[in-house]
Amino acid sequence: MRRFLVLFVIAAAVAVLLVVPAAGAEGAVVSRGELHAFAAGTGLDIGGHAQMVRTASGRTYVTVHADGLLPDTTYPSHVHAQPCGQADADGHYKRDPAGPATPPNEIWQGFTTDADGVGNGRAVADFTAGATAVSVVIHAPGGAKIACADLR
Repeated sequence: MRRFLVLFVIAAAVAVLLVVPAAGAEGAVVSRGELHAFAAGTGLDIGGHAQMVRTASGRTYVTVHADGLLPDTTYPSHVHAQPCGQADADGHYKRDPAGPATPPNEIWQGFTTDADGVGNGRAVADFTAGATAVSVVIHAPGGAKIACADLR
C-alpha cells in the first residue's frame, strides 16, 4: 500500500510538472501556497499545497494535494476571493461576480481521499482567473472550511 501511495504521489507531481511547462510557454503566471488548517479542521493534521497556473491563452489550472484528512472521504475544494487570514477566506471566486456559485463560473477541484487520508484534486477552467482568485479552500463534507492555502 505504501508503494502504491508513493507511486501515486510521484504520478501526481509529474502531471503537475507537465502542465506547468506547457503553460509556461504561453506566458503563464504560477502561484502556489501551503495548506493550513482552519479552526474547523482542528484535530486533523492537515498538510499539503495548492497551485494555480493562469495562462495567457485563456485557461486556468488548479491543483490541490492534501494529507492528514479522513480516509475515503469526499471533500469540496475551490478557489476563494479572500486570503486565508481575512474572514477565513470568505467569498468564492467567481468569473462573473453576479453569476452562479457553481462551475463553470467558479473553479472547483474537489477530491476523494484514499485509505490514508490523502487527496488530490484538479480543475481546468476555460478562462484566465483574475487577480482576486487568491486562495484555495477545502471544505468538510458538511460545508465547514477546514483548510486553506494562500496563492502567492
